[in-house]
Amino acid sequence: MKIGIVCYPTFGGSGVVATELGKALASNGHQIHFITYSQPARLDFFSENLYYHEVAVSQYPLFDFPPYESALASKLVDVVRFEKLDILHVHYAIPHASAAYLAKQILKTYGIDIPVVTTLHGTDITLVGRDKSFKPVVTFSINESDGVTTVSESLREETLSFFDITRPIQVIPNFIDLNRFYNKKREHFKRAIAPDDERILVHTSNFRQVKNTDDVIRIFHLVNQKIPSKLLMVGDGPERSNAEELSRQLGIANSVRFLGKQDAIEEILSVSDLFLIPSGSESFGLAALEAMACSVPVISSNAGGLPELNVQGVTGFLSDVRNVDEMAKNATYILENCERLAEFKAAAFNRAKDFEISKILPNYENYYQQTIESVKNSNK
Repeated sequence: MKIGIVCYPTFGGSGVVATELGKALASNGHQIHFITYSQPARLDFFSENLYYHEVAVSQYPLFDFPPYESALASKLVDVVRFEKLDILHVHYAIPHASAAYLAKQILKTYGIDIPVVTTLHGTDITLVGRDKSFKPVVTFSINESDGVTTVSESLREETLSFFDITRPIQVIPNFIDLNRFYNKKREHFKRAIAPDDERILVHTSNFRQVKNTDDVIRIFHLVNQKIPSKLLMVGDGPERSNAEELSRQLGIANSVRFLGKQDAIEEILSVSDLFLIPSGSESFGLAALEAMACSVPVISSNAGGLPELNVQGVTGFLSDVRNVDEMAKNATYILENCERLAEFKAAAFNRAKDFEISKILPNYENYYQQTIESVKNSNK
């Protein structure tokens, strides 16, 4: 198949999933065309089946804001026509699904009916979509897509409860590449971070308010009082300065390291003992899955799709959002006993294997084929 993939080219979850999916499809023999405003962050290797088409946005002075949606729709028309794509897969409802709808209507004037699959990732539904100024467009774009998927059952239910959706939604969970994400023996790195054999806790995110990074600091503060430990904070965003200030106020700044954005996150996860993700909302929990693939158990909230990934008492523990005391108690329970920690680490890795990309990829391939056939049949 010739597949067009539209995504945000950033380190965020939707961009990561879209890029990794495209790379895996290309390795499986499909021709993949990424269409976005800059090269995706994880599009980091050359393949004869991978193509990148940049969306150029006009800086015409009439507009206060660049008209990206119109530019994207025009680029989609161009790529579909001249690359003869079989299907478009757009990640994130706004503006990608709405731009794809516009492109689809334009392409019909050329005698082309391109199937469009939209994948909903989370904040396009839980945050952006709930804005009254966007809700009608989100609803329309989902219903006008030829196929719709979500990354968790929780997100599917939330979408159906908030929007008037008339189209079936298929759940295809996020996935992990175990050839990249696995526990790498990096003892020299671990000794550099924890020279006295302290436990290493880790958190990775975009440091937005919904990630509750202040709770990460508070959980670590309680754990550190009982178990000598270090905390690695990976990523960047608006809440980073507040988290840094809180660590100073609590007197634990010397035990907390802010590492900023990191490409080789698996190297950091490989030296870690416990992953903290106390988010207020999480459509799936891709960061937690990456940790589990590196044999790192998870302390998480029970928000969104996290209970579909993190198995209570097996791969880690789930607690109500903001229940810092219980999260710290559970973290201490895992970390205080070496044999217990080893059991949780093994269970986390075994759970991650359920989401290995080779198991999830056929679901997308089959869904593409079904969508293409459905559009063909509707035109007969």
